[in-house]
Formats: sequence, C-alpha cells, structure tokens
Amino acid sequence: MNTTHFSSAPAPIRERWSAVVAMPLCVALLIAAEFMPVSLLTPIATDLGASNGMAGLAISISGLFAVPTSLLIATLCHRLDRRHVLMGLATVMLASLIVIAVSPNFAVLMVARALLGIVVGGFWALATATIMRLVSSHRVPKALGIMYTGNAVATAFAAPLGSYLGGVIGWRGVFWLLVPLVIVNLLWMALTLPSMRSQARPPSAFRLLRRPNVAFAIMGVMLTFAGAFSAFTYFRPFLETRTQVNLPQLSALLLALGLAGFAGTTAVSMLLRHHLYRMLRGLPLVLGIITLALLAVEHHVWSVALMLILWGTLNSAIPVAWSAWITQGIADSPESGGGLMVAAIQLAITLGAAVGGWLLDSLSISATFIGSALLLAAASLVVGNGNRLRPAVLSQ
Repeated sequence: MNTTHFSSAPAPIRERWSAVVAMPLCVALLIAAEFMPVSLLTPIATDLGASNGMAGLAISISGLFAVPTSLLIATLCHRLDRRHVLMGLATVMLASLIVIAVSPNFAVLMVARALLGIVVGGFWALATATIMRLVSSHRVPKALGIMYTGNAVATAFAAPLGSYLGGVIGWRGVFWLLVPLVIVNLLWMALTLPSMRSQARPPSAFRLLRRPNVAFAIMGVMLTFAGAFSAFTYFRPFLETRTQVNLPQLSALLLALGLAGFAGTTAVSMLLRHHLYRMLRGLPLVLGIITLALLAVEHHVWSVALMLILWGTLNSAIPVAWSAWITQGIADSPESGGGLMVAAIQLAITLGAAVGGWLLDSLSISATFIGSALLLAAASLVVGNGNRLRPAVLSQ
C-alpha cells in the first residue's frame, strides 16, 4: 500500500478556511491577467502601434520575470510576515492592471507585464507553503484542490471572456474590469490572512537541488510539463487541420478542455493522501497515451472531444499533485521548494512549446504529439515507484 504522509508546520490552532478561499480568487485573477491578452493580441497591437509579434513579446515577458522572482522571493523576504508579502504582491498586481489599462505605448505595457510576472512568480512560490500554514496537515490536499479551482476557472473562461468583452468594451476596458476584483481580493486577504512569520532563513532554491529526491522531482516536473505543453500549445492547428472543425466547434472543444479542469482538480484532492506517488507516475503516462489517441481518432469530432475532456481532466490534476509533493518531499522548506518548482515549470513550458513547434514546422503535428508522448513517458520513468522522490529520512 502506497500511503503518503503529509507533513507541514505544526497544525494551526484554528483552521482558516476563509483565508484559503482568498487564494483561489487570487489565482483566478492572476491567470486571467496573465493569459487574457492572448485573446486581445490584435487590438492591443493595433492600438499601441506595435506588430503582433511585439505584442506577443509583451505577453511572454511576464514569464521571464516570474522565474527569478520565484527562485529568490523566499530568501529575500524571509524576515517579512508572509501576510504582508502576499498582500504586497496583490497590490503590485493591482498596479500592473491599472498601468496596462492606461498604457500610452508599448514600452509602458512591457513594464506593466514585467510587474505582473513578479507577482506570478512570487505568489506561486509561496502558495503551497501558505496553504500549509492555514489548515491542518491532513486537510492540505483538500485546500490545494480548492486553490487550484481558481486556476481551472480562469483557464476555462479567461480567453473566451477576454475576446468577447474586448469586442464590447475594448481591450482596456477588460483590464479595468479586473481592477475592482483585485481590490476585493486584497481586502479579503487583509481581513482573513493571519500573521505568518518565517521561523528561520530558508535554504536557497539551488541548494535544495543537492538533495537527490528534489533533483529527481524537478526532472520529473520538467519532463511532465514540457510534454504536456508541447502538445497543448498546438491543439488549435491539430483541430483545424486534422479534425477540420469550424470556428464554433473549435471554441466548444477548447471550452470543454478547460471545463474538464474542474473535474481534475476535484478528483485529485480526494486521491492524493493515499496515492500521491502513483498519481505522479500515472498521470503523465496516461496523458501521453491520450495524446497519441488523439492522432488515432483525429477525423472523428466526438471521439476527439472525448479525448480532449480526458486530457484536460488529467492535465489539471498534475500541478495539484506536484504541489502536494512539496508538502512532504520538501516539508522543511516549502517556500524555497515552491519557488524552485515554479521556475522549473515556467522553463519547462517554454522549452516544451519550442520543441513542439520545431517538430510541427520540421515534420508534422503527428511528430509534435509523438514527441509530447515520449516526454511524458520519460517523466513517468523518472518518478518510478516514487521511492527516489521521498525525503532521505522516509526512504530508510
């Protein structure tokens, strides 16, 4: 029997579920702010006198700033109350949205997106450690599932809502709509987050890589996310060229893919406590099989729809599972571990999309999906039975 024991800081006297609920709202707003511009690319470029390529650069620059922030925030802010750090990050998100909404030129937009990248990296680095301090250890999987629900909501609705609202009130109006929601989230944090002071200076994220279990975990994380995003990034050309869907069908399929994330985040939180390592090994393997199955049924719309729903369900469970691993694999330093995890994921997404695009341009979409499946299979092999991911104390 593969039983996982979730470790954390001493259980709080009173579980603060109202504070936990503030986390998915922040997640949803972050994801919306980060990815809504994808559906607003053309009007942003036109209004600011930039090319679509330049506008795309402004969107991607947030990831560039997220990586160093995620690696450094735990060390730089170790003496600060985490309540104040999280509220500070929410305030920076608010400033970023306002600057984006009033941007007079492309350069100002770039600065605002860089600020947003700092928030993305900082928040995700601290998120799991924060959850561990808000609820008792046996409630952590449930709380993580709730937090990632915000991710599922925003992933499903941010792009289509952004596109629709952008046509009604303009792209600047879309960002102004997010401003009051961020203010509400900031006030919610102020009212519900308890004081969370660090007990000691955490080790740097890079020092954690000296631990064998962490090194194997980061390798597994990068292979998993690179494999997933090397396929996910190119679902649209697959659906347009192989399945030959029309625009309404395309929108419906992508929406179904996003909505499936709700099922994934709900189901995974119920299974993590006793099956974490099985899931870390099985999720990428099955995801790779489904990716190959898409090629087998590519001409049948309903079969493709079913595969996409399954794909979205499993894919949404992966970040929840790896966040849960932090709570026991790096339980003594979850903030630095979280930062390392975020940096690895951001880098893996970039590399995965690049590999998938190279295979698509050089060979075909079939090569892209086969490459994705191979990366996912490699991730499953790295995880193995989970023993190499366990802390040294638990492996003896």
